[in-house]
Amino acid sequence: MRKALGIGVLLMVVLCGASLAQAAWAPVRPVEIVAPAGPGGGWDLLARTMQKVLTEEKILSVPVLVTNKPGGGGATGWTYLKSKRGQGEFLAVTSALILQNNLLGKSDLTFKDFTNVANLQTEWEVVAVAGDAPWKTGKEFFEALKKDPSTMPIGVGPALGNNDHVQFLMLAKAYGVDPTKIKFVVYPNTAAEQIPAVMGGHIKAITISMAETLEQHKAGKIRLIGISSPERHPLLPDVATWKEQGIDHIFPHWRGLIAAPGITDDMKAFWNDAIAKMVASKTWKESLAKLGWDPYYLNAADDEAFLAKTNESSKELFKAVGLVK
Repeated sequence: MRKALGIGVLLMVVLCGASLAQAAWAPVRPVEIVAPAGPGGGWDLLARTMQKVLTEEKILSVPVLVTNKPGGGGATGWTYLKSKRGQGEFLAVTSALILQNNLLGKSDLTFKDFTNVANLQTEWEVVAVAGDAPWKTGKEFFEALKKDPSTMPIGVGPALGNNDHVQFLMLAKAYGVDPTKIKFVVYPNTAAEQIPAVMGGHIKAITISMAETLEQHKAGKIRLIGISSPERHPLLPDVATWKEQGIDHIFPHWRGLIAAPGITDDMKAFWNDAIAKMVASKTWKESLAKLGWDPYYLNAADDEAFLAKTNESSKELFKAVGLVK
Protein backbone atom coordinates (compact mmCIF):
# COMPACT_ATOMS: atom_id res chain seq x y z
CA MET A 1 0.00 0.00 0.00
CA ARG A 2 2.78 2.39 1.01
CA LYS A 3 4.71 1.44 -2.14
CA ALA A 4 1.69 2.17 -4.30
CA LEU A 5 1.16 5.49 -2.51
CA GLY A 6 4.79 6.41 -3.06
CA ILE A 7 4.53 5.64 -6.75
CA GLY A 8 1.38 7.73 -6.95
CA VAL A 9 3.04 10.70 -5.27
CA LEU A 10 6.05 10.36 -7.55
CA LEU A 11 3.77 10.23 -10.60
CA MET A 12 1.98 13.37 -9.44
CA VAL A 13 5.31 15.17 -9.02
CA VAL A 14 6.41 14.14 -12.51
CA LEU A 15 3.10 15.18 -14.04
CA CYS A 16 3.15 18.45 -12.14
CA GLY A 17 6.69 19.11 -13.35
CA ALA A 18 5.66 18.40 -16.92
CA SER A 19 2.68 20.70 -16.52
CA LEU A 20 4.90 23.49 -15.20
CA ALA A 21 7.32 23.00 -18.09
CA GLN A 22 4.45 23.24 -20.53
CA ALA A 23 3.23 26.35 -18.74
CA ALA A 24 6.49 28.23 -19.46
CA TRP A 25 5.78 31.59 -21.10
CA ALA A 26 4.71 31.93 -24.71
CA PRO A 27 3.00 34.93 -26.31
CA VAL A 28 -0.80 34.82 -26.34
CA ARG A 29 -1.18 38.31 -27.81
CA PRO A 30 0.18 39.49 -31.19
CA VAL A 31 3.95 39.99 -31.30
CA GLU A 32 5.08 43.43 -32.42
CA ILE A 33 8.45 43.93 -34.09
CA VAL A 34 9.48 47.58 -34.23
CA ALA A 35 11.46 48.81 -37.25
CA PRO A 36 12.84 52.13 -35.95
CA ALA A 37 12.89 53.75 -39.41
CA GLY A 38 10.65 54.14 -42.45
CA PRO A 39 9.66 51.41 -44.94
CA GLY A 40 12.26 50.05 -47.34
CA GLY A 41 15.39 50.43 -45.23
CA GLY A 42 17.54 47.70 -43.71
CA TRP A 43 15.75 47.69 -40.35
CA ASP A 44 12.39 47.42 -42.08
CA LEU A 45 13.58 44.64 -44.39
CA LEU A 46 14.89 42.64 -41.43
CA ALA A 47 11.69 43.10 -39.41
CA ARG A 48 9.54 41.96 -42.34
CA THR A 49 11.84 39.02 -43.05
CA MET A 50 11.44 37.93 -39.44
CA GLN A 51 7.67 38.36 -39.72
CA LYS A 52 7.63 36.12 -42.80
CA VAL A 53 9.81 33.37 -41.31
CA LEU A 54 8.23 33.26 -37.85
CA THR A 55 4.82 32.97 -39.49
CA GLU A 56 5.52 30.63 -42.40
CA GLU A 57 7.65 28.27 -40.31
CA LYS A 58 4.91 28.26 -37.63
CA ILE A 59 7.43 29.17 -34.93
CA LEU A 60 4.82 31.48 -33.42
CA SER A 61 1.12 30.71 -33.10
CA VAL A 62 0.08 34.36 -32.77
CA PRO A 63 0.06 37.13 -35.41
CA VAL A 64 3.36 38.98 -35.99
CA LEU A 65 3.06 42.71 -36.67
CA VAL A 66 5.71 45.11 -37.97
CA THR A 67 5.50 48.73 -36.83
CA ASN A 68 7.59 51.50 -38.41
CA LYS A 69 8.61 54.20 -35.95
CA PRO A 70 11.19 56.47 -37.64
CA GLY A 71 12.98 59.33 -35.96
CA GLY A 72 16.00 60.16 -33.86
CA GLY A 73 18.28 57.74 -35.67
CA GLY A 74 16.35 54.84 -34.20
CA ALA A 75 15.75 56.45 -30.81
CA THR A 76 12.02 56.96 -31.38
CA GLY A 77 11.40 53.27 -31.95
CA TRP A 78 13.71 52.15 -29.18
CA THR A 79 12.14 54.59 -26.71
CA TYR A 80 8.77 53.07 -27.58
CA LEU A 81 10.16 49.60 -26.88
CA LYS A 82 11.59 50.78 -23.55
CA SER A 83 8.08 51.90 -22.52
CA LYS A 84 6.88 48.28 -22.85
CA ARG A 85 8.87 47.14 -19.82
CA GLY A 86 8.17 43.57 -18.76
CA GLN A 87 6.07 42.78 -21.85
CA GLY A 88 7.56 39.90 -23.79
CA GLU A 89 5.50 40.46 -26.93
CA PHE A 90 7.50 43.55 -27.95
CA LEU A 91 10.76 43.39 -29.93
CA ALA A 92 12.79 45.82 -32.02
CA VAL A 93 15.42 45.59 -34.71
CA THR A 94 18.71 47.23 -33.84
CA SER A 95 22.21 47.82 -35.20
CA ALA A 96 25.46 49.52 -34.26
CA LEU A 97 23.55 52.79 -34.23
CA ILE A 98 22.23 52.09 -30.74
CA LEU A 99 25.84 52.17 -29.57
CA GLN A 100 26.92 55.02 -31.81
CA ASN A 101 24.09 57.39 -30.88
CA ASN A 102 25.09 57.08 -27.25
CA LEU A 103 28.83 57.49 -27.88
CA LEU A 104 28.13 60.64 -29.90
CA GLY A 105 25.92 62.10 -27.16
CA LYS A 106 22.79 61.98 -29.33
CA SER A 107 20.86 59.59 -27.11
CA ASP A 108 20.91 58.40 -23.52
CA LEU A 109 19.81 54.94 -24.64
CA THR A 110 22.32 52.09 -24.69
CA PHE A 111 22.06 48.37 -25.39
CA LYS A 112 22.06 47.85 -21.61
CA ASP A 113 18.62 49.51 -21.41
CA PHE A 114 17.04 46.52 -23.17
CA THR A 115 16.99 42.74 -23.15
CA ASN A 116 19.42 41.42 -25.75
CA VAL A 117 17.91 38.66 -27.87
CA ALA A 118 20.32 37.96 -30.74
CA ASN A 119 22.55 39.23 -33.49
CA LEU A 120 21.05 38.08 -36.77
CA GLN A 121 22.84 39.11 -39.94
CA THR A 122 25.47 41.27 -41.52
CA GLU A 123 25.72 42.89 -44.90
CA TRP A 124 28.06 45.17 -46.74
CA GLU A 125 28.11 48.90 -47.32
CA VAL A 126 28.11 50.58 -50.74
CA VAL A 127 28.44 54.06 -52.21
CA ALA A 128 25.91 54.76 -54.95
CA VAL A 129 25.54 57.54 -57.52
CA ALA A 130 22.86 58.19 -60.13
CA GLY A 131 22.81 55.81 -63.08
CA ASP A 132 23.82 58.60 -65.48
CA ALA A 133 26.46 60.15 -63.18
CA PRO A 134 29.91 60.74 -64.72
CA TRP A 135 31.82 58.72 -62.10
CA LYS A 136 32.43 55.05 -62.82
CA THR A 137 34.93 54.24 -60.04
CA GLY A 138 35.61 55.20 -56.46
CA LYS A 139 38.77 57.02 -57.47
CA GLU A 140 36.93 59.20 -59.99
CA PHE A 141 34.23 60.08 -57.49
CA PHE A 142 36.46 60.86 -54.54
CA GLU A 143 38.83 62.95 -56.69
CA ALA A 144 35.83 65.08 -57.69
CA LEU A 145 34.73 65.27 -54.06
CA LYS A 146 38.19 66.31 -52.95
CA LYS A 147 38.28 69.08 -55.54
CA ASP A 148 35.04 70.74 -54.44
CA PRO A 149 33.20 69.03 -51.54
CA SER A 150 30.80 71.96 -51.06
CA THR A 151 29.07 71.20 -54.38
CA MET A 152 28.75 67.44 -53.77
CA PRO A 153 26.25 66.72 -50.98
CA ILE A 154 26.14 63.13 -49.74
CA GLY A 155 22.94 61.43 -48.55
CA VAL A 156 22.96 59.40 -45.33
CA GLY A 157 20.22 57.98 -43.13
CA PRO A 158 18.66 57.75 -40.69
CA ALA A 159 21.21 59.88 -38.77
CA LEU A 160 24.83 60.93 -38.68
CA GLY A 161 27.15 58.68 -36.74
CA ASN A 162 25.80 55.37 -38.04
CA ASN A 163 27.76 52.76 -40.00
CA ASP A 164 26.80 54.30 -43.35
CA HIS A 165 28.21 57.65 -42.25
CA VAL A 166 31.31 56.19 -40.60
CA GLN A 167 32.25 54.07 -43.62
CA PHE A 168 32.03 57.09 -45.92
CA LEU A 169 34.26 59.14 -43.60
CA MET A 170 36.80 56.31 -43.58
CA LEU A 171 36.76 56.12 -47.38
CA ALA A 172 37.12 59.89 -47.67
CA LYS A 173 40.18 59.85 -45.43
CA ALA A 174 41.68 56.97 -47.41
CA TYR A 175 41.24 58.94 -50.65
CA GLY A 176 42.71 62.10 -49.14
CA VAL A 177 39.44 64.01 -48.68
CA ASP A 178 39.09 66.13 -45.53
CA PRO A 179 36.10 64.52 -43.72
CA THR A 180 35.22 67.82 -42.05
CA LYS A 181 34.57 69.45 -45.45
CA ILE A 182 31.95 66.95 -46.60
CA LYS A 183 28.35 68.15 -46.74
CA PHE A 184 25.97 65.43 -45.54
CA VAL A 185 22.19 65.49 -46.01
CA VAL A 186 20.31 63.33 -43.49
CA TYR A 187 17.27 61.31 -44.59
CA PRO A 188 15.38 59.93 -41.55
CA ASN A 189 13.43 57.46 -43.71
CA THR A 190 16.66 56.02 -45.15
CA ALA A 191 16.38 54.32 -48.57
CA ALA A 192 12.81 55.49 -49.14
CA GLU A 193 14.17 59.06 -49.35
CA GLN A 194 17.83 58.60 -50.22
CA ILE A 195 17.44 56.65 -53.45
CA PRO A 196 14.90 59.04 -55.06
CA ALA A 197 17.10 61.95 -53.98
CA VAL A 198 20.23 60.63 -55.67
CA MET A 199 18.26 59.54 -58.76
CA GLY A 200 16.78 63.03 -58.98
CA GLY A 201 20.15 64.76 -58.70
CA HIS A 202 19.39 66.44 -55.36
CA ILE A 203 22.52 64.84 -53.90
CA LYS A 204 25.59 63.43 -55.63
CA ALA A 205 25.90 60.09 -53.82
CA ILE A 206 24.51 58.00 -51.01
CA THR A 207 26.31 55.82 -48.48
CA ILE A 208 24.02 52.91 -47.67
CA SER A 209 23.78 49.16 -47.10
CA MET A 210 23.85 46.88 -50.13
CA ALA A 211 20.41 45.24 -49.88
CA GLU A 212 18.64 48.57 -50.09
CA THR A 213 20.14 49.28 -53.51
CA LEU A 214 19.88 45.99 -55.40
CA GLU A 215 16.66 46.65 -57.30
CA GLN A 216 17.55 50.15 -58.53
CA HIS A 217 21.15 49.20 -59.35
CA LYS A 218 20.04 46.23 -61.45
CA ALA A 219 17.54 48.52 -63.22
CA GLY A 220 20.37 50.93 -64.06
CA LYS A 221 18.78 53.79 -62.12
CA ILE A 222 21.71 54.03 -59.73
CA ARG A 223 25.32 52.88 -60.00
CA LEU A 224 27.34 51.32 -57.19
CA ILE A 225 30.93 52.52 -57.34
CA GLY A 226 32.30 50.33 -54.55
CA ILE A 227 31.40 47.75 -51.92
CA SER A 228 32.95 47.13 -48.49
CA SER A 229 33.03 43.31 -48.74
CA PRO A 230 36.35 41.42 -48.79
CA GLU A 231 35.61 40.12 -52.30
CA ARG A 232 32.99 40.71 -54.98
CA HIS A 233 29.51 39.78 -53.88
CA PRO A 234 27.70 37.07 -55.89
CA LEU A 235 24.62 39.31 -56.21
CA LEU A 236 26.75 42.19 -57.51
CA PRO A 237 29.50 40.67 -59.65
CA ASP A 238 29.84 43.94 -61.59
CA VAL A 239 30.69 46.02 -58.49
CA ALA A 240 34.36 46.25 -57.51
CA THR A 241 35.40 46.07 -53.87
CA TRP A 242 37.28 48.99 -52.34
CA LYS A 243 40.20 46.63 -51.86
CA GLU A 244 40.28 45.99 -55.62
CA GLN A 245 40.35 49.75 -56.08
CA GLY A 246 43.44 50.11 -53.93
CA ILE A 247 41.78 51.06 -50.63
CA ASP A 248 42.15 48.74 -47.63
CA HIS A 249 38.52 49.00 -46.52
CA ILE A 250 36.47 45.99 -45.37
CA PHE A 251 33.45 47.07 -43.34
CA PRO A 252 30.54 44.83 -42.22
CA HIS A 253 27.16 46.21 -41.20
CA TRP A 254 25.38 44.00 -38.65
CA ARG A 255 21.81 44.04 -37.32
CA GLY A 256 20.24 42.33 -34.34
CA LEU A 257 17.17 42.04 -32.15
CA ILE A 258 16.30 43.38 -28.71
CA ALA A 259 13.30 42.92 -26.43
CA ALA A 260 11.69 45.19 -23.90
CA PRO A 261 13.56 45.66 -20.62
CA GLY A 262 12.57 43.78 -17.49
CA ILE A 263 11.13 40.67 -19.11
CA THR A 264 11.13 37.40 -17.18
CA ASP A 265 13.60 34.53 -17.54
CA ASP A 266 10.83 32.45 -19.16
CA MET A 267 10.32 35.17 -21.77
CA LYS A 268 14.06 35.33 -22.44
CA ALA A 269 14.22 31.55 -22.81
CA PHE A 270 11.26 31.54 -25.19
CA TRP A 271 12.83 34.09 -27.53
CA ASN A 272 16.26 32.47 -27.36
CA ASP A 273 14.66 29.20 -28.51
CA ALA A 274 12.35 30.79 -31.09
CA ILE A 275 15.10 32.80 -32.76
CA ALA A 276 17.43 29.79 -32.81
CA LYS A 277 14.70 27.88 -34.70
CA MET A 278 14.16 30.84 -37.02
CA VAL A 279 17.81 31.19 -38.11
CA ALA A 280 18.10 27.42 -38.65
CA SER A 281 15.10 27.36 -41.00
CA LYS A 282 15.27 27.00 -44.76
CA THR A 283 13.01 30.03 -45.23
CA TRP A 284 15.38 32.25 -43.24
CA LYS A 285 18.46 31.10 -45.13
CA GLU A 286 16.78 31.57 -48.50
CA SER A 287 15.50 35.03 -47.49
CA LEU A 288 18.98 36.16 -46.43
CA ALA A 289 20.52 34.90 -49.66
CA LYS A 290 17.92 36.73 -51.72
CA LEU A 291 18.69 39.99 -49.90
CA GLY A 292 22.43 39.53 -50.19
CA TRP A 293 22.82 39.27 -46.41
CA ASP A 294 25.26 37.00 -44.65
CA PRO A 295 24.18 35.10 -41.51
CA TYR A 296 25.71 36.42 -38.29
CA TYR A 297 23.76 34.70 -35.54
CA LEU A 298 24.78 35.16 -31.91
CA ASN A 299 22.51 34.06 -29.10
CA ALA A 300 21.64 36.38 -26.22
CA ALA A 301 24.72 35.65 -24.09
CA ASP A 302 27.19 35.84 -26.98
CA ASP A 303 25.50 38.97 -28.31
CA GLU A 304 25.87 40.68 -24.95
CA ALA A 305 29.63 40.10 -25.04
CA PHE A 306 29.82 41.15 -28.69
CA LEU A 307 28.02 44.43 -28.02
CA ALA A 308 30.26 45.29 -25.09
CA LYS A 309 33.36 44.67 -27.20
CA THR A 310 31.94 46.57 -30.20
CA ASN A 311 31.09 49.53 -27.98
CA GLU A 312 34.71 49.85 -26.91
CA SER A 313 36.10 49.49 -30.44
CA SER A 314 33.59 52.08 -31.71
CA LYS A 315 34.99 54.65 -29.28
CA GLU A 316 38.42 54.21 -30.84
CA LEU A 317 37.02 54.35 -34.38
CA PHE A 318 35.18 57.60 -33.70
CA LYS A 319 38.37 59.13 -32.39
CA ALA A 320 40.23 58.02 -35.53
CA VAL A 321 37.77 59.72 -37.89
CA GLY A 322 37.42 62.84 -35.73
CA LEU A 323 33.83 62.35 -34.57
CA VAL A 324 34.78 62.50 -30.90
CA LYS A 325 37.84 63.78 -29.09
